[in-house]
Amino acid sequence: MFLRLAVGKSPPLSLLSSSVKLLEEFDISKPHTSCYSECLLKMGEQDPSDRLREDQPKETKENGVGSFSQFSSSVRTMVRIRQKYLAMKKRRLEIAAVSSQSFVSPRSTSPKVFTFENLYDPVPSTSPRKRKKKRKGRVLYPNNSLRAVPTKESSRAKNCLYLLFIIVFLQIYNAIENLDDHVLKYDLEGLEKTIKREVFGQQEVTEQLLGHLHDYLSTYVHNKPLVLSLHGPTGVGKSHVGRLLAQHFRSVVGDELVMQYFVLHHCPTDDDIPQCTKSLDSHVSEMVTQAEEAEKIPVFIFDEVEHMPRELLDTLRDLIHSQNNNEYLNAIYILISNLGHEDITKFVLHNSSVSVSGRLSLSQELTPWLRSYLQRHHMLFLEAELLPFMLLEKSHVMDCFIDEMSREGFYPDRSHVERLAEELSYYIVGEQEFSHTGCRQVVAKVNLL
Repeated sequence: MFLRLAVGKSPPLSLLSSSVKLLEEFDISKPHTSCYSECLLKMGEQDPSDRLREDQPKETKENGVGSFSQFSSSVRTMVRIRQKYLAMKKRRLEIAAVSSQSFVSPRSTSPKVFTFENLYDPVPSTSPRKRKKKRKGRVLYPNNSLRAVPTKESSRAKNCLYLLFIIVFLQIYNAIENLDDHVLKYDLEGLEKTIKREVFGQQEVTEQLLGHLHDYLSTYVHNKPLVLSLHGPTGVGKSHVGRLLAQHFRSVVGDELVMQYFVLHHCPTDDDIPQCTKSLDSHVSEMVTQAEEAEKIPVFIFDEVEHMPRELLDTLRDLIHSQNNNEYLNAIYILISNLGHEDITKFVLHNSSVSVSGRLSLSQELTPWLRSYLQRHHMLFLEAELLPFMLLEKSHVMDCFIDEMSREGFYPDRSHVERLAEELSYYIVGEQEFSHTGCRQVVAKVNLL
């Protein structure tokens, strides 16, 4: 209780009226301490005892009649206050009972005591959460309308994307087929078999030659012509490879698209150089134009390049690096010479006894030096693919004898072949023997049989 009445004394009227007003404004949902603080604020933040002391002098001045009427009204006020207090207490007990049911076991018989501790605790809801009903995929139609499934909207952009993928796939597939068609048209597999059958001791350089041809002939569109430069000592098979290439390409592209040029035959003297230059320029231009119309690649083979005068070398370089027309980009130029053969021989003899396991091959080690040497000779070799031919060993010379004797109809007896091979001169390095002239004298020896 906010107010305690002493026996024989009546509370002041102002205090009773303020207490009634505060009780009417009292909210059960708030805690007792907060209500008490609100009561103090409503009463001007003063204690009831202070107000009693302030009102005592006024009570002594009033007469006895006034005190009786004031006492009867104060009693009625106290009755109403008590009724309100009991109602508030009942409501509090009900709330405390509801909140404690979820925490107290049903077998507990201890009395329930109201406290302000759990007043603001959230009351757990006993009712289960309602699950959201899934929306049915079934479409309901009115009875008076036609039942038609709604049409799905198709995206034109997606269809165009699919069409683009199909076009790109067909183009790639067609390009791959065209690559195979180009390679099959030039029959490089047959050329490989011929070279392996008739060229001895040059397996590495022939594989490089066939690799360059395969890469270049796989497509018809190029940004520069293919220039192959074959170098090596006498009798190692350079000119023989050139004859095999000319013979093969004549059979696949025609005689009119293959030119085999021998310098000492086509331009023997210095007086013929101006005419040779003009003739070479016109002949190459005519063949390139004809090959462009036929959609084929012409082949130009120049043998004995070491005897070619500088004017012819300049003309040939202008044809290879021609920027006037794209027709000149689709052509194969093969240059055969023995430029640098002395240094190649020294290099092979010096490095033949050295183990090359885990190192570059002799031809790969020789190529950088050979390129610098050829560039000093002429700038024609600047962008050429260099293919150095190595010296032939004695076993390779014996293979040349066996092949040539078979061609001439002789039985290649092993002892006879060894006797013929012994008649040639060799470089001896350890246990290895390298022929001075390769297979160049083989034909002359066989013809004497």
